[in-house]
Amino acid sequence: MDFEFTEEIKAIQETARIFARKEILPRVSKDEQEHLFQRDIIKKMAELGFFGCPIPEEYGGSGLGFLAHAVVTEEISRVSGSVRAAFNMQTMGTAREISQFGTVDQKQRYIKGLVSAEKLGCIGITEANAGSDVGAIKTSAEKKGDRYILKGSKNWITYAQVADIGIIYAYTDPSVRYKGMSAFIVELDSKGVSSGPSASKMGWNSCPTGELFFDDVEVPRENLLGGEEGKGFEHVMSSLNNTRLTAAAGAVGVCQGLIDETKLYATQREQFGKEIGEFQMVQEELARMLVETEAARLMVYKSAAQKDNGNTGNVLETVMAKYYSCDVASRVADSALRLMGAYGYSTEYPVERMFREAKLYQILEGSANVGKMIIATDALGYRRANRQTV
Repeated sequence: MDFEFTEEIKAIQETARIFARKEILPRVSKDEQEHLFQRDIIKKMAELGFFGCPIPEEYGGSGLGFLAHAVVTEEISRVSGSVRAAFNMQTMGTAREISQFGTVDQKQRYIKGLVSAEKLGCIGITEANAGSDVGAIKTSAEKKGDRYILKGSKNWITYAQVADIGIIYAYTDPSVRYKGMSAFIVELDSKGVSSGPSASKMGWNSCPTGELFFDDVEVPRENLLGGEEGKGFEHVMSSLNNTRLTAAAGAVGVCQGLIDETKLYATQREQFGKEIGEFQMVQEELARMLVETEAARLMVYKSAAQKDNGNTGNVLETVMAKYYSCDVASRVADSALRLMGAYGYSTEYPVERMFREAKLYQILEGSANVGKMIIATDALGYRRANRQTV
């Protein structure tokens, strides 16, 4: 296995690192406190090509691949979880899904706008009683002539209040459950679409999260993703195999951000006449943070490299990377807080914010328990995770 990055990946990694430090870091604390959506930052990231790595050049991407996507995601998450979310909204959950499953017309109409951030995207899966159990959604789409009538609601939708386009999942035939689910590209300025805020969140406060309501929304027949009914569950599972990679890379990024702050503190804080970094218990804690983060990073890179090599159906490896990296993020956050004490708990320092950001990774794009279930049932032979390559 070759662990060397190509020159192209090295270049975009450095670009992302510099951008995060110069453009995001100076304002992240204030924007989080004031719940300000950083639309201008998202646009600048698009101009630098950050959202187009796994997207073909013909649709406005760079075609650099999944590993490049993971590396850029990691660098942005090192500074801000809220901004990191854009990689799913603009790339994996929308543009990439349309690229994989959309008709030629759908690809031409929507992908470039998402990659360039001229249009903001969102993914409409979760409902009040449908989270880990995607099949429990109640949103419906009834075909009438050349249109579908969309009814229902979605909650905990990232970018609900600001998105222009949504990939919305609904039942076209609820009698056959999973096989009756379909996906639609919905323009969210359509008549009958409205949004509302969700409950206040613990973190990621610069990332809008809300509800979407569909009151007899007319969706043109040509906006049925892929042009075929009953493929929604297949689409959503494949989409999760992409968005989980992004989440895993984000978890590694926040780990590195926490390590950066902890190292700085350990070499500046003095107790008993010496830097606290000289104490063995501090070194032991920091060593575990470093090793576990590197292990998580390698799992993420392996999953991304597999996808670049054509194995885009690597569900097991992606879930393993997502579960482990997100678990590590939580432990690294705990360690950083212990080592920094009151300073880590203070809102004057970034560790307090990153601690809250780290905890979310165990929930989004499939909870830790769902990940463990997928891994264990595969190992026991009950249900194979890697069933297909798309």
